[in-house]
Amino acid sequence: VQLQASGGGLVKTGGSLSLSCTASGSVFSIGEMGWYRQAPGMQRELVASITNGGIMNVADSVKGRFTISRDNARFMASLQMNSLKPEDTAVYYCNAANVDGGRRKYLGLWGQGTQVTVSS
Repeated sequence: VQLQASGGGLVKTGGSLSLSCTASGSVFSIGEMGWYRQAPGMQRELVASITNGGIMNVADSVKGRFTISRDNARFMASLQMNSLKPEDTAVYYCNAANVDGGRRKYLGLWGQGTQVTVSS
């Protein structure tokens, strides 16, 4: 099972971007999914997470601007980012806390990062 992230890019302040994360391979179910980000010289931080029941946790720094959603049937999580600021510039990573792959279970699965750059 792998997580594939897409949707990063370069945008001006105030612009919008949408990130997607899809699990591929033999997947039966996925627990909590989340988006994290890491800016240069900084620790990786949680941006937003969502359980398979739809309970969301959103960082204060992005609350009201970013929206996380998921499609359980497609094993996908998305992050809609609006009103982007230069301080949102970072590499964004998707994460699945636990994945049931049938014969194999995964904990703490990470996708590859996708760069988001917000110019002032």
